[in-house]
Amino acid sequence: MYQPKFTITNNILKSIGKIEACRELIENAPLVPAYEAKFRQEAIIRTVHHGTHIEGNPLDTGEVVAVLEGKEVEARDRDIQEILNYRNVLKFIDRKQTGKHSRSAPGRNFAHSGSEVRPSKILQRDLLAIHKLTVEKILRWDAAGKFRKTQVVVKNSKTGQVSFIPPKANLVVGLTGDFFDWLNSDNSQSIHPVLAAGITHYILVYIHPFIDGNGRAARALASMVLFSRGYDIKKFFSLEEYFDKNAHRYYKTLQEVSNQKAESLSQRDLTVWLEYFCEGLAEELARVKEKVQKLSLDIRLKGKTGQIVLSERQVKLVEYIETYGSISNRQWRSLLREYSDDTILRDLKDLQKKGLIKKKGSTKGAVYVMK
Repeated sequence: MYQPKFTITNNILKSIGKIEACRELIENAPLVPAYEAKFRQEAIIRTVHHGTHIEGNPLDTGEVVAVLEGKEVEARDRDIQEILNYRNVLKFIDRKQTGKHSRSAPGRNFAHSGSEVRPSKILQRDLLAIHKLTVEKILRWDAAGKFRKTQVVVKNSKTGQVSFIPPKANLVVGLTGDFFDWLNSDNSQSIHPVLAAGITHYILVYIHPFIDGNGRAARALASMVLFSRGYDIKKFFSLEEYFDKNAHRYYKTLQEVSNQKAESLSQRDLTVWLEYFCEGLAEELARVKEKVQKLSLDIRLKGKTGQIVLSERQVKLVEYIETYGSISNRQWRSLLREYSDDTILRDLKDLQKKGLIKKKGSTKGAVYVMK
């Protein structure tokens, strides 16, 4: 059975700490259903766009939205089909995960004890189904959802130079089977879900089990691993966007591991890849967290004022108080140093009139807190 080799470095620990903090805030943020639906739809669009763009699909975000809405777009049939296919892959993952197990509560330890609900198994047939959807109407029917039976090579799309030679075709079934045995083992369940997803991503890219569509299938199954282990994080995020925005680093990091001199897959050290993978999810969730925090603040303010009519300065003041509990004269002068004291004092007085904040203490030593 496959056993991954990696080291838990300070970089990995730092990224996972950031992921956990962002996850807890996002999952506990007070958002109304309409906003949650909007965030999920935006994440779907970003995932579909960047997940296909990194493979060479030329459609921009606006064109992707149009395709998903059923509108006509001037583009190659294959490019349009890739967009539709990847959206169907995401729908498949949703269907597989809905109702199969209870989601882990925010902050719960990632290890599953005997008293907790064990995530549903992810099997080879799930990978084959994902691949079939990925290449529907693109590859021949006898290659869609079927392991390759010929040798393939990975080339640099710009130079045409061979950058990686995957395992021989006669090894694909055995390597894939060994990997899935590990994925559903107690050993796999004992490691952090983000690491399990990162390992899944790398192993499938390395094995390259299909004629085409390997990258999309690998990224999709990695997401499926995250979701199945309680890390869907409301499906607000898109790792594909992180990969696509610096595709050179993405492929370089994968290649760095694949080019190691190792006799077996289990001997390949995945540390550098897992550092990159964890960093990517941490950065993406930090970006989502900022949007969620801002919207959560807006919702809380709306509940107090009926509608939000605040200047940019006032928003900064309230956000500061929300984050740190209070703001003093010295602190607001530092926060809004380009404005006069009179201007900021008028803003603070207006916020008091709106019932959002209150003043505590004397004039010189006064602080402002949320009401």
